[in-house]
Amino acid sequence: MKTLKLRVRDKHAKALDELSRSVNLVWNYVNDLSYTHLQRTGKFFSAYELSEYTKGSGEFLNLHSQTIQAVNETHAKSRKQFRKAKLAWRTNNPKAKRRSLGWIPFKKSAIKHVASRQTGLKSLKTTLQFSLAQGNKLMIDVWDSYNLSLYQINTCNIVQDSRGRWYACITVKNYPKTECGAGGVGIDLGLKESATTSNGDKLKIKQTQKYAKKLTIAQRAKNKNRVKAIHAKIKHTRQDLIHKFTTGLVKDNALIVVGDVKTTQFSSKKGKLSKSVYDAGWFEIKRQLTYKCEHAGCRLEVVNESYTTQTCSCCGSRDSSPKGRAGLRIREWTCAKCGTRHDRDINASKNILAVGLGRLEAGIPSLKRGEEVNTNIEYKEK
Repeated sequence: MKTLKLRVRDKHAKALDELSRSVNLVWNYVNDLSYTHLQRTGKFFSAYELSEYTKGSGEFLNLHSQTIQAVNETHAKSRKQFRKAKLAWRTNNPKAKRRSLGWIPFKKSAIKHVASRQTGLKSLKTTLQFSLAQGNKLMIDVWDSYNLSLYQINTCNIVQDSRGRWYACITVKNYPKTECGAGGVGIDLGLKESATTSNGDKLKIKQTQKYAKKLTIAQRAKNKNRVKAIHAKIKHTRQDLIHKFTTGLVKDNALIVVGDVKTTQFSSKKGKLSKSVYDAGWFEIKRQLTYKCEHAGCRLEVVNESYTTQTCSCCGSRDSSPKGRAGLRIREWTCAKCGTRHDRDINASKNILAVGLGRLEAGIPSLKRGEEVNTNIEYKEK
């Protein structure tokens, strides 16, 4: 399964706002009903039991019956996932202290692809039809960068972002299969460069610093719309850079080895690295590599990266390598034992690749042992 995110044209915002209010009404009713039942009986309602109480309400809310079922299923799943007896209320009121962004779920039977037509040299505009209550239909146009006519649509969640723009998040099944390459690569995650490969390629993400001045001016002017637009620009450009980087890695390599560094190790409230760690996007890099490798048939290994920076990737010596916090400013160093000149991050990524290859090799039985097993089998057969 894969999720495609498509922008909905702004002319449909009013109709989607009305439907999202109905979805919020169902959510709040189910939330209160489930909590009241818990107080009386000490048990939670399942999604099936909630559907018994909301049966027939779609006619008054102009919602498809399966949309209401999807709300019940999401509520039951979220309550179990977050281990809460009662979830937060949902409201569309812009003056509310905690406003919920719009959300309208649709299942497979309520979605239909109507048409896709060319609107430019490369862009497509696709019309989707969604079923509502009492035979009513909702027709929306989306900017289609994937050509939905080539896919089999499974489910769709129409969601709203902080700027009030609507998107159709569509899960599809038969998406095109990609192929991985034949090489292997190690990846060292860092702050100066977000990711450095053993081949020498580097991913540098400094979007927050790039737009910091513009963001400061907008915040001091109390221009909320401009602040939201800048934050969206930072997010989208970061996502674009990571997507291009990870896609190239999957296409060129059959084995990808990543260090086990975690964002939580550096993003404490008292630390000074929180903004840099957030901007580096380590979690997003690993997330994209995980599903892209699974789809393309690549092998992804996450290994312990201890001492990979201090160890010479040629001879394994640690005598002359930079160590401690004082050594962080040293980006290049020469091994005193073999005389090899190292780039700090590339050297670490080469060691990470070696650790990954060593792990795989340890799991393969030796040839000698295999010969002994074959000999024993032949002896028994004779």
